[in-house]
Amino acid sequence: MLTALYLLTFLGLLGAFDTLWYHEYKQQLPRNATAKVELRLHAARDFAYAIVFAALAWGSWHGGLAWILFGILSFEIGITLWDFIEEDLSRRLPAGERVMHTIMAIVYGAFLANLLPEIFRWSSLPTSVVPADYGMLSWILSGFAVGVFFSGIRDVVASFRFPKILDAAL
Repeated sequence: MLTALYLLTFLGLLGAFDTLWYHEYKQQLPRNATAKVELRLHAARDFAYAIVFAALAWGSWHGGLAWILFGILSFEIGITLWDFIEEDLSRRLPAGERVMHTIMAIVYGAFLANLLPEIFRWSSLPTSVVPADYGMLSWILSGFAVGVFFSGIRDVVASFRFPKILDAAL
């Protein structure tokens, strides 16, 4: 489990860099009307990640709850694939951002490869959330949960700033 959590932490660091450097600084997505759909996809993914970071920081999801966690992870994959398509339709990605997204996908795959056996094991146990404390790692993951939640709010709000007339074009 610790390997999965370290990979999730690394993914959080990569995601924070991607958001701050590429989305905010280089591309200024919240100020770009053509990024409306992309911002909403980012927000949906951010909220999924907020749940994953918070849930795994302090516990394990047993029984039916394991399948809910599996569903959230699957939802994130679907949103990411949709986002890849949307990015290609709405803007030209800098080469570094494309590389960053590829690295993040590889790390996500490694994270899943380490977490899925735990989820499948948890699914056979009685339904409950079993508390866990991974020390500083739990606090770091909690910080990521808060940060990504507020990033999602920012993206949702930014996506609604654009004039309604753009809705017809998007």
